Amino acid sequence: MTTADITTAPAEGSRSDGLKIMVIDDSSTIRRSAEIFLSQAGYRVVLAEDGFDALAKIVEHAPALVFCDILMPRLDGYQTCALIKQSAKFHATPVLMLSSKDGLFDRARGAMVGSSAYLTKPFSKDSLLAAVREHTTQA
Repeated sequence: MTTADITTAPAEGSRSDGLKIMVIDDSSTIRRSAEIFLSQAGYRVVLAEDGFDALAKIVEHAPALVFCDILMPRLDGYQTCALIKQSAKFHATPVLMLSSKDGLFDRARGAMVGSSAYLTKPFSKDSLLAAVREHTTQA
């Protein structure tokens, strides 16, 4: 079993109600950082190494929010986001793009395929958790 197959259980007493968050990134370092930050805050985390891996897992796990890297092999983040948004089941699921580039063109292209927001890497724990809070509906 690889770390991409691990779903992290939420911490007890968290305010997140154990919402499931998917992180799609070809960098194991980024996936692991996001997993640590999110699981410490009480979220359940599903990891995917690329767009194809994510599309195979999204139906099974039905995450409340998806973080998606832009530059990935095989199926890039724009294509992955567009496919998620074209799905009747997941069209309302927020997809937040992750990129090391912070250009207007990248943000615009992300918005065109349906992304809800754009987070620049490397991200901090605070910025990651703030993005989750902003784009999920919690009681």
